[in-house]
Amino acid sequence: MKKVIITLSILIVLFTIMQSFVYFSTSSIEQLPYKVIKEYDDFEVRQYETALFSSVVLSDSTYEASSSKGFRVLAGYIFGGNTTGEKIAMTSPVAMEIGDSTKMSFMVPSGYTEETLPKPNNDKIFFEKKEGALMAAIRFGGWANDERIEEYKQKLIALLQKEGIAYGKTFMYLGYDPPYAVINRRNEIVVELMAYK
Repeated sequence: MKKVIITLSILIVLFTIMQSFVYFSTSSIEQLPYKVIKEYDDFEVRQYETALFSSVVLSDSTYEASSSKGFRVLAGYIFGGNTTGEKIAMTSPVAMEIGDSTKMSFMVPSGYTEETLPKPNNDKIFFEKKEGALMAAIRFGGWANDERIEEYKQKLIALLQKEGIAYGKTFMYLGYDPPYAVINRRNEIVVELMAYK
């Protein structure tokens, strides 16, 4: 029994150390900049800045089918899969537009322009500038899956309709954490607002 307690204690300490490392390593990652315009009880309105993204479109129409595939493609590019072999810093969040197909996007670090980025070896990767936009965002914890993404999309729709706020048709899932992060995971559903006062 004493050995079991010692083993569990060691595992708890190792787990705590690992999660602390994950937290501090991810907290320094550059994030897509925005300003909170208004906080509601269950969602907030944000003004996002213009940013450049590397993106890939996949034929899969679900989060489960496309998240790992898209991540491998884009991570391959930033980890050196480009014409110069350059490593590009990871940013946060990973953005996904899920519909009949799925588009996954990584924000390009702010020090780059489309002209200074190395060309991807994978011709499925493309760059796109997304103009600043007013967005509504709802947050949830834990691990994302198709059911939870749809659940929070519907919650956000209901909250916006309750407030009489007009919104667009394209919803995005934003994931902020690596798969091995366990504590305080951050996921969001966002949608552009058509009119807001």
